[in-house]
Amino acid sequence: MKQLTELTLNDRLQSLHVLMGFSLLGILLVNLISFHSPSSYYNPYEWWQYGDLSIYAWLDVLVQGSFYPIIAMIFGYSLVVLMEQTTTEGLPFYKISIKKLTVLFIIGSIHAFLIWYGDILIIYALLGFLLLFFLRLPGRMLMGIGVGLYLLPQLIICSFILLMTLFNTVSLSDFTNLVGLQQSAEIYANGTFFNITGQRFLDWVTHNSSEGLLLNLLVTFPMMMIGAGAAKLYWLQTAHKQKKKWLIILLVALPLGVGGKLFPFFTQLTMNFQYIQDAIGGPFLGIAYVAAIVLIMTNKSMEKLLKPFASVGRMPIIIYLSQSVIGTLIFYSYGLGLYGQVSMATSTWLAISIFTIQLVCAEIWFSFSRYTTKKENINLYKEKRLA
Repeated sequence: MKQLTELTLNDRLQSLHVLMGFSLLGILLVNLISFHSPSSYYNPYEWWQYGDLSIYAWLDVLVQGSFYPIIAMIFGYSLVVLMEQTTTEGLPFYKISIKKLTVLFIIGSIHAFLIWYGDILIIYALLGFLLLFFLRLPGRMLMGIGVGLYLLPQLIICSFILLMTLFNTVSLSDFTNLVGLQQSAEIYANGTFFNITGQRFLDWVTHNSSEGLLLNLLVTFPMMMIGAGAAKLYWLQTAHKQKKKWLIILLVALPLGVGGKLFPFFTQLTMNFQYIQDAIGGPFLGIAYVAAIVLIMTNKSMEKLLKPFASVGRMPIIIYLSQSVIGTLIFYSYGLGLYGQVSMATSTWLAISIFTIQLVCAEIWFSFSRYTTKKENINLYKEKRLA
């Protein structure tokens, strides 16, 4: 059985590994903001000024809310691949998957309450348990249900939001929680590990409030179902034969994603429109990114060029957890204590630097593993020859 720290995927699915690699970069760019500032409690468009505000706005449009849906689709895809592999090998899929999801939940709990409150592993593990009930469905039905579960609630909620906007003008400036902001900033900058652990719990509750729970149920879970359906239909394995389909997906999803992400900037930066930006623009832009990368990966030269991203994508849990460990050790008081002291430019370049180091380390690790495996195979061949 492959290690939990790797996606259980056939090596032919290189594009899936690359997608995961790019997603881990996108997640780090956004997460690092939470590592060095109390982002759960402030309005970023008032908190950041001048050049920092411009950088944040670009990240808000191009990155924020677009990569978690990709990981959700990859999660669903990988569960189906695991089901097919275990069935082929005569192994109990549900027993293995329940064990893996339970371990994922435990790792997520340790991550959330002892490292960083913005953990996604707990939610993904819980939604994974729910997804198991649907995996016996045909691929088209899985995708259809996923699309329906995503689109229908969003159309209702967004229509309601647009209607309520006529009577409610709450802006993002009303979002700032001064008490929570001051407490969070003080504890992460100067508190003990025990104090920070308590604050992590409070921030986790805030981060997974009713709105966060709603987004996970109405966005993340449907994306998992869409990914699972795509796996049953072998969309990635047959991408080189279906370029037209992927191009259509790109041409449809890209304008919807960009339009949704820019919507608040052309109307009002209100909490209501922020929901439309994250729940509509984020997933559609994420789907556009998926289509673009899949099309790029149909070119053999580009596939080789993007190989380092695939190496990172083959060990996502290790990469994800190490990002949190590195980020908190740089900014929290029990580390370098730089909380609240860096600009958005510094944060962005730091995220790129950390990810670049992870790319190099992942490539070295898998190159060494391939060398070791090749050497073992040669030795085994020699022993058989001698026998």
